[in-house]
Parts: sequence; structure tokens; C-alpha cells
Amino acid sequence: MSSLGVGTRPSDAERDRALSVLRDGAGSGRLSHDTFVRRMNVVLRARTHGELADVLRDLPRRESRFTAVTRNLCEKLPRVKLDRPSRSVPRWDVLGRLSVVRKTPAPAPAALALPAPGSPTVRIGRGPGATLRLGDVTVSRFHAELRYVEDGWLLRDLGSMNGTCVNDLRITTTVRVRPGDRVSFGAVAFTLTQQP
Repeated sequence: MSSLGVGTRPSDAERDRALSVLRDGAGSGRLSHDTFVRRMNVVLRARTHGELADVLRDLPRRESRFTAVTRNLCEKLPRVKLDRPSRSVPRWDVLGRLSVVRKTPAPAPAALALPAPGSPTVRIGRGPGATLRLGDVTVSRFHAELRYVEDGWLLRDLGSMNGTCVNDLRITTTVRVRPGDRVSFGAVAFTLTQQP
């Protein structure tokens, strides 16, 4: 919790961090309501860092922002391929000299077949209740939904953190989508296709 000794008094910020870890534990089902309340009272009355450590010993700690960013970058690195064909683009630099800049084209998005007309609503997200479950960290637990209405499909963002885009434009309202449209949920992109 701190570089201070186990016997020193915890600060309000340290108590807040401990309460946040307890809330996460209760929210993820690791702690029952009664256990959460009992441990919360211990945190609020704790006189030493040791008491806080005992309350949190069996719970995973929240990772620091630096650790989360580093982990996210490391998860994305294996996806980079260096053998993609590249093309050269001539550019003028600030001194008026012509230089060649290599551009690597973005990979083509994967195909996503629209369900048959009249199919139930497709919920897209990272959470366990999603119909189309995407494991990427840029996808929210409840990210978007695809719903069939009358003669076509409508896509709606569910207040996701990283947004939903149709043809590279972030959507803020329900939008009609068709085969050939490029849709993305966070950093995960697809090209919609028709079912055979």
C-alpha cells in the first residue's frame, strides 16, 4: 500500500484506494454483500497499514495507469506484421528536398456477416452477456447493438468508451447499416457482408 511501515496510520487516499479495491471485489462477485460491509468498516476504522493489507490480502489490486497502458501496448504488439507490402510516397521535406516515405497500408478488416432478416437483436461487447463477444480491451462490456427493423439492420452505440464507427464516422444515433459498410467497435473493425 505504501512505503511507510506497517504500523503507520493510513492516509485518506490510501483508504479510498482500499475501498475501491473492495468495491471491485463486490462488483466482480468475489465478496458477498455482508463481507463487503464488514471489510469496509475495517478500512474506515483502520489505524495501521497492516490492517488495510489484511482486508485486501485475497483481492486482486487495481493496476496503475502506467501498468494498464503498458499491458495494452504489449497486447497489441504481437498483432503487428512486418511483412506487409508497402508503397513509397514522395514527399518534400522542410528544406525543399524530395524524400521517399514508405507507407504501410492498413490491413483489410475482417468480414462480419449480417444475420438473416428477422433475427433477434445482436449485442456486441466484451461482457459475458454479449451475442458477439469481442476480447479486445478497447471494446466496452456493453458496446453496441445490431437490431433488425422492417427491411434492414440498425446499429446503435450503447454509450461505449471508445465509440462505434460506420464507414470511419463515429455514430451518436442509431444508424442503418448495409452489406459493404465498414463498422468498428473500439479498435476492432469489420466489413459487413450478406449471409449466403
